[in-house]
Amino acid sequence: MDFNKIPKKFCENVNIASSAEFFVITLASGEEISAYALTPQHAKRLVQSLSYNVSEFERKFGEIKAEWSPGIQSPIQINNIKGDKNKGKK
Repeated sequence: MDFNKIPKKFCENVNIASSAEFFVITLASGEEISAYALTPQHAKRLVQSLSYNVSEFERKFGEIKAEWSPGIQSPIQINNIKGDKNKGKK
């Protein structure tokens, strides 16, 4: 697989839900959303991979300043940019 040929998108929002059998991760880029279902084992390996890659990044470039704040929406919300809460309603 040639990763240089894969279209790139900026992920501006991530949501995660789970059940006893799987995790569902949604990744949003503008109005385009993709959902992925992972087994608990794959979800844990994803966390391990992200942790490793963030640690390597920080080792090379310095500490990343970030706070995790669940429930905060992206500042780049495509819907309701103009505050139109009646969009699509008649």
